[in-house]
Amino acid sequence: MNTLLILLNGRMIDPANSLDRQADVWIHDGRIVQSGSVIPSEAKVLDLMGKWVVPGLIDMHVHLREPGEEYKETIETGTRAAAAGGFTAVACMPNTDPVNDNATITRYVLERASGASARVYPIGAISQGSQGLELAEYGEMKKAGIVALSDDGRPVADSQLMRRAMEYASSHQLLVISHSEEGSLSRNGCMNESVVSTRLGLKGIPNAAESIAVFRELALAELTGASVHIAHVSTGESVDLIRSAKGRGVRVTAETSPHYFTLTDEAVEGYETNAKMSPPLRREQDRQKIRMALRDGTLDAIATDHAPHSILQKNVEFDHAANGIIGLETSLPLTLALVREGLISESRLVELMSLAPARILGVAGGSLAVGDVADITVIDPEKTFVYSREMIVSRSQNSPFIGWQLQGKAVLTLLAGRITHNEL
Repeated sequence: MNTLLILLNGRMIDPANSLDRQADVWIHDGRIVQSGSVIPSEAKVLDLMGKWVVPGLIDMHVHLREPGEEYKETIETGTRAAAAGGFTAVACMPNTDPVNDNATITRYVLERASGASARVYPIGAISQGSQGLELAEYGEMKKAGIVALSDDGRPVADSQLMRRAMEYASSHQLLVISHSEEGSLSRNGCMNESVVSTRLGLKGIPNAAESIAVFRELALAELTGASVHIAHVSTGESVDLIRSAKGRGVRVTAETSPHYFTLTDEAVEGYETNAKMSPPLRREQDRQKIRMALRDGTLDAIATDHAPHSILQKNVEFDHAANGIIGLETSLPLTLALVREGLISESRLVELMSLAPARILGVAGGSLAVGDVADITVIDPEKTFVYSREMIVSRSQNSPFIGWQLQGKAVLTLLAGRITHNEL
């Protein structure tokens, strides 16, 4: 790629380099280069007045379903959806079929991701088959290309196994990502335990099913000195535990998802299966605590937990429906709502959705410095649109936000200077 691409007059928001100002970004051969004083005649120029130019967004928690469930999503369709949402990189969870618990599957994922619309960072399984019985081979998977470990979708029930996983992962400089759930409390539950579940006659899952498991992970991280990342935080109690642990110096980071700071369990009314997820949507007081934790830094990142399912899994009775929603194409506008409300700044949004995920996973990105690879997202914060089935890029359409009017959208996504999404 030898063409010079110049992004003119955009608002560059780059917290990694303490920048928030109008600036031009010059891109050559896939990298950000020093701006010149004269624009060459052969350059391709895009005037971005009124738009934000930010480091490419990174989603550290997605399910791409390949191998094994390609009818729900593939690496190709999932990364196209990512690019449409402004993401230049995604980290994919290992609960595929077969599970990514060995180097062969890791290599397969990376081979399939070659030439995709976003970078794909595989996450390997903590245990063999994610069964929670025997540790997987971390060293081989790391050599093949994993960036972290998780049995996401299934909590690790055995505390001794999780302790050994943290110790083994630390020896390979790998992060353990915890799906924090006490299965004996959540068993057979299908939504949050509340007056709503009582009214609907559905078995509920109490907040304690998450917070008890979060407490264990924090205790084990403190015991071992290992780093742990808490996935999809949904309860106020979990927020309080994480905040306290950080104050004690425990090596913990945590994420939440847009549905947990946007919706409550009231969204389940009418037995809406597109509002069924794990952990479940919680009460309004939990939603408010999640929002405040994004503001004060207790929660480090926003991740979509993009979980595609076909109508075969969703168009059934509520308690039999699969957990999860798609989120790559709605994450940015839902988070921009927090900016418009004054809850977080524009710079904090970029930190939550780009810089922090890169740092937590130990991957490149989150910066617009000269010399960096040109993974860039251009955002029009004023663009409004109705999120419709027709505009969904993902192979699945299981979203509770269909029909919502949203504001703010990625209008240009660049992967190493290559345009992967363009609505300019």
